[in-house]
Amino acid sequence: MTAKLNLDNLDLQIIHHMMEDAQISYADLGKKLFVSGGTIHVRIKKLLEAGVVKGTKLSVDLKYLGYDVIAFIGIYLEKSSMYDTVAKELQKIPEIVRLNYTTGNYSMFAEIVCRDIEQLRWVLHDQLQKVKGIERTETLISLEESFSRNVRVTQ
Repeated sequence: MTAKLNLDNLDLQIIHHMMEDAQISYADLGKKLFVSGGTIHVRIKKLLEAGVVKGTKLSVDLKYLGYDVIAFIGIYLEKSSMYDTVAKELQKIPEIVRLNYTTGNYSMFAEIVCRDIEQLRWVLHDQLQKVKGIERTETLISLEESFSRNVRVTQ
């Protein structure tokens, strides 16, 4: 577990606002929070160096780019001790966008994004099933994403 950092209220407010709008300028954010843009810059740099902030991402509606299939893959491992090795192999598959080590029925749970069912079939059959250490998988296809949001950061 990561050691808890000493974040003050200003750090949390910066994180909250940046999660809402990562394109806001440091000067504008400083005005909202009644501090200078330089202060925001220093705080963001501190948060980046500490690993709290891991950069910014552009949020894209993948359907407009032709990615019509989102699926979740429950992965059963031959042995739980194989997790690190399997995770490294799965990271090489670009269609897998998220991977979690889990409790419950599955050893791992992956989110996969594909252009169509044919690509999904190819990834499952020609990529995923060939990874040494995977015993079997279970695929759940998403019919619709109702919402996606960041966690609300509070003290």
